[in-house]
Amino acid sequence: MTSAERGAGKLIRETVVLLGIAVLVAVLVKTFLAQAFYIPSESMEPGLAVDDRIVVEKASYWFGEPERGDVVVFDDPGGWLDASQAGPTGTVASVLARVGLYPSGGHLVKRVIGVGGDTVACCDDDGRLSVNGTALAEDAFIDPQVDCDGPQADCSGWSAQVPEGHLFVMGDNRDESADSSFHLCTPKKGRCDPAPAFVPVDLVVGKVVALVWPAGHAKLIHRPDVFAEVAEP
Repeated sequence: MTSAERGAGKLIRETVVLLGIAVLVAVLVKTFLAQAFYIPSESMEPGLAVDDRIVVEKASYWFGEPERGDVVVFDDPGGWLDASQAGPTGTVASVLARVGLYPSGGHLVKRVIGVGGDTVACCDDDGRLSVNGTALAEDAFIDPQVDCDGPQADCSGWSAQVPEGHLFVMGDNRDESADSSFHLCTPKKGRCDPAPAFVPVDLVVGKVVALVWPAGHAKLIHRPDVFAEVAEP
């Protein structure tokens, strides 16, 4: 074997090892630290638009639970997703998504409005949602509303007691979000099962911390200050 052949063989071996290490690191990061997702619908506009790429970090919830105001990614609690939101369909994209090298789909992205024990109600005389009697001034981050802050389809008045270990979540685009308020039992719906309106905490993948693509819209995602004012239940 010539020195050139030995050099080429060494290069191939090193490349394979480096690729293996890169995949292993990607899997570990995806499993324990952070994961890329894309926005599947209009429900989080104006802050997050369809096909935006976001980064979700997981460490925040290792020793705690989601807080009011967090934007979270979670698994479908049952019947919330439609076929168009199922995630990558191509073989290559699906494989890369599994190892953390391609943004994942098949999940939902919403904002936490209430946590276990909270009472979420719609709406006060100014059309604002309230949590435990504290009205939320959400104009800075939700899509502008006409009559009330949500959902537009039902401003007639409703309230929900969030079970322990669950979350009440809503999209920032209240007119285009099939969220907890959409699945809630209200007087207009009559008899129904209230359970699908609440998201079990153990279905939460992590907290959205950054919008990374398109590059021109890249930004960090923060919890709005208004949620710090909410009274405890």
